[in-house]
Amino acid sequence: MLCWDITYLRTDVAGSFFYLYLMTEIFSRRIVAAKVHEAESDEHAARLFAAVVRRERIPAGQATLHSDNGPAMKGATLKATLDRLGVTSSFSRPRVSDDNPFVESLFCTMKTRVGYPKKPFSSVEGAQTWVDRFTAWYNDEHRHSALNWVTPGARHTGADIELLRRRRRTYERAKKRNPGRWTGSIRNCDPTPPVTLNPARKRGPDGALAA
Repeated sequence: MLCWDITYLRTDVAGSFFYLYLMTEIFSRRIVAAKVHEAESDEHAARLFAAVVRRERIPAGQATLHSDNGPAMKGATLKATLDRLGVTSSFSRPRVSDDNPFVESLFCTMKTRVGYPKKPFSSVEGAQTWVDRFTAWYNDEHRHSALNWVTPGARHTGADIELLRRRRRTYERAKKRNPGRWTGSIRNCDPTPPVTLNPARKRGPDGALAA
């Protein structure tokens, strides 16, 4: 499943913004597209997603695209493009503000990490250059806490399995050499299981939904 959203990027003109269209894959948390535009429109989104389908070689009927309910997300051009490509649309539930958490979390990481520009962007090209650098760092250097501290790129390619095996062996050797430093088992080194949007919650004996 893919998720996408748009966030504002400040410009050096008061009251004016650039718009970052960002798409991520929830299995790997990898950023698959990040494009800066001067306006918010479903035409930009349609072109972006069509390019993603070509580049990632996504077969018709094999992808779902999740978003919130903004105008750009429900525009006719984007809808027609997704229908043509055989992509299923998914939207946040009405009046639920946190139904697109993967992209929202990514935006938070982007704007609060060390290195986010303190000054506004002066051009689309300058904003895109910074976003491209962030994307490369996030995909291939950032060890994601939700992925058991492997990079989204490693998760996407399957390299995380061997990385975590090696990590487990390293911990096991360390515990064997210095058992007194360990009060329990080594840390979890299993690959993170797949996640879903809004997973069904189990009900307790009293019928209440579990937290």
